[in-house]
Amino acid sequence: MTAVSGRIDAHHHFWDPARYTYPWMAGAAMDPVRRAFTPADLTVELGPADVAGTVLVQTVSDLSETREFLDIAARTDFVKGVVGWVDLTAPSVADDLDELLDGPTGSRLVGIRHQVHDEPDARWLCRDDVRRGLAAVQSRRLAYDLLVRARELPAATETVAAFPELRFVLDHIAKPRIVDGHDELWSERMPRLAALPNVRVKLSGMVTEADWMQWTSADLRPFVASVVEWFGTDRVMFGSDWPVCLLAGSYHSVSAALADALGPLSSSEERLVYRDNALTAYRLDTT
Repeated sequence: MTAVSGRIDAHHHFWDPARYTYPWMAGAAMDPVRRAFTPADLTVELGPADVAGTVLVQTVSDLSETREFLDIAARTDFVKGVVGWVDLTAPSVADDLDELLDGPTGSRLVGIRHQVHDEPDARWLCRDDVRRGLAAVQSRRLAYDLLVRARELPAATETVAAFPELRFVLDHIAKPRIVDGHDELWSERMPRLAALPNVRVKLSGMVTEADWMQWTSADLRPFVASVVEWFGTDRVMFGSDWPVCLLAGSYHSVSAALADALGPLSSSEERLVYRDNALTAYRLDTT
């Protein structure tokens, strides 16, 4: 099999706990990643992985982070796009998006995301104010990243169906309970979402849903196989979820485990999974 030249890592982060408070970073288990992670830290990982471009994804609900990420993208060759955050429920959402897009680094904004799985309301995505915000995202031809678990999948499915012109990207295969070896609710609900053509999915964030200390690629394989069966190789894409993945494995081990879980791919399938699907989902400019 010929390797794909210039892969795209469709999902990673940067952060600095000295500058922002990250609610999801609470507890001693998060100590290994409770430090600043910068482009310099990631650069050393990309070459060996044959990754030529990345998508930088929001970590906190703060417009300031989005602005800073756009600035990082503008001065970092490998960051090809930013999935940022705006308050979808704010009356100013359209103006907030336009401010970002019209700024000197606005061309790097390719999508919007919110930590939906942390909302108390499982149907948050179906709220009128949220839908108004999504309409603003759609009209600006941005993508929307779905950060949900099985609990929120019905609302996500209704929302994707309600916005057929909006490009949706499902993060982390909706975080099934890989540690248990199965997730019946996830398996029941995912095919309905996958049946909608305007949603793609990231093969990312899986090792941290497994046993952090003892996982193997065999633990990921049945979940990856199901996602590929439901979505097809033309709607799945590689994402490292670095540096969150460092809680359970290295950049290399995560990449290798995905390759093993996917099994043999044709050269055209490999290009789709590791490059072209991300380019299409986020309309990335790789120049």
